[in-house]
Amino acid sequence: MQDYCTTGGKAGSATVLFLILSLSHRVVSFVIMAVDVKTIYIVDDDEAIRDSLGWRFKELGYYVECYPSAEDFFALPELAPLACLILDVRMRGLSGLQLQEKLMEAKRKCSYSIIFISGHGDIPMTVRAMKNGAIDFLEKPFEDSRLLSLVEVAFAKAQLEQDKLCIKDQLDALRMRLTKRERSVMQLVVMGRLNKQIAAELRIGIKTVEAHRANIKNKLNAKNRAEFIKMAMMLHQDY
Repeated sequence: MQDYCTTGGKAGSATVLFLILSLSHRVVSFVIMAVDVKTIYIVDDDEAIRDSLGWRFKELGYYVECYPSAEDFFALPELAPLACLILDVRMRGLSGLQLQEKLMEAKRKCSYSIIFISGHGDIPMTVRAMKNGAIDFLEKPFEDSRLLSLVEVAFAKAQLEQDKLCIKDQLDALRMRLTKRERSVMQLVVMGRLNKQIAAELRIGIKTVEAHRANIKNKLNAKNRAEFIKMAMMLHQDY
């Protein structure tokens, strides 16, 4: 069951992604610009905490959704692309730590960071949360200013992760345009092999290697050798 402390329209609906290939000045660069609704999910079985935090973050312009249990939250079919999760550690049913681990196992394609809050924290609990990537572990009661600053850190981290996912998606799309043989040739080019060496290693003719290189260059929209090498290296590093 979701609480009625939501605002800002449909979470993640304003996602806009642009891939800009800048080929001027003989330099190829990938520029990712993502505009997302910043969504805060509050999962706590204390209604007073949910209401208090929910209204506080709504006033600051965030989209907020509140859930009274980890099970209710995990039942969401998908999360907003850019999110911060504020989780209570001890709740009826699944704990916040168990929810964190279930999210890691689910490997949902979104970018989120987690902040834990609890009135009953201990060192092993904190270590477990931080090892799994939590931003911080706050003990109740806590200063609002401290939580607000952590939320800013959480979104900055989530944005970096989202940018990495965006770049990976774009590289995957480019790679899919290449045949298996072209990918093999490209890897050897990045490794510094000459055409005759590539031909010998792949047991094909030099003319065939040259044809593959020309096809790769065209598919990557590379205008010259420098652009071709730069883009091939980007694709190779992501293997």
